[in-house]
Amino acid sequence: MKYALFLGCTIPARARNYELSLRKTASVLGIEFVDIEGFGCCGFPIKSVHHETFLLLAAKSLILAEEHSLDICCPCSACTSVLTEVNKKLSEDKDLRQSVVEKLSPGKTYRFQDSIRVRHIARVLYEDVGIEKIKSQLKRQLTGLSVAPHYGCHYLKPSEIYGGFDDPGNPKSLDELIEAIRAKPVSYEGKDRCCGGAVLAMNENISLAIAEKKLKNVKEAGADAISLICPFCSVMFDDNQRSIETKFSESYQLPVLYYTQLLGLALGFDERELGLNMNKVKTAELVARLGQKL
Repeated sequence: MKYALFLGCTIPARARNYELSLRKTASVLGIEFVDIEGFGCCGFPIKSVHHETFLLLAAKSLILAEEHSLDICCPCSACTSVLTEVNKKLSEDKDLRQSVVEKLSPGKTYRFQDSIRVRHIARVLYEDVGIEKIKSQLKRQLTGLSVAPHYGCHYLKPSEIYGGFDDPGNPKSLDELIEAIRAKPVSYEGKDRCCGGAVLAMNENISLAIAEKKLKNVKEAGADAISLICPFCSVMFDDNQRSIETKFSESYQLPVLYYTQLLGLALGFDERELGLNMNKVKTAELVARLGQKL
């Protein structure tokens, strides 16, 4: 399993713990990542401002991956959504494809052959690695740990670009990945709702209120931690959790871990190898409960 790794903008800037845990877990599960020079922004931040530039940014990375004959793996849900959407548009619209290719580099021969796929790391783990292989590699017992999965908005939506993978109204893939590492997925009210990050730059009060509601629901459901698969969702629940507690006079102290961090613990890696020391909400007490080996 060899993929071009597309980290996007947020992970190198604000989620180095995600990248560390991603690379560590991949090394055990037979996933090989190739870092391609020239990958940049996926285009998501300017999609609603300048559509053409958005298309060009995404198309450039798709073409670079094609030139290396590699599918793209994204840890970021927004990057996955954008690159998948543009890949689909270019494959279906010949005139758009030609226009984009010509504008990327006039006079240079670029080809877009619709030969690659874009995959979220969670989907790679779920479909390409598989639940059984993950189970076979476990080194640490996570039994007794209750984890609330947060799917976020872009992992499964818009559903028409993902070819029927999982059900956006009643998703199961992240729950099953949590079960694969012997933890217990927790169901809670508002499980399919947004983290609030989409409106953070426009209205911080609304954004934090959305995140606070979800933290409250997760806490009331009895979860020990939240597990997620998107760096900006982590910004809302982990980076901003203390601000939320102050603003709403609450105390949640809910550890927020990327799924790859939980997976890495189950595979036997230590906390620093997985970047848990970079998490804003302390994870030491949770990790101490996982000392028992298989």
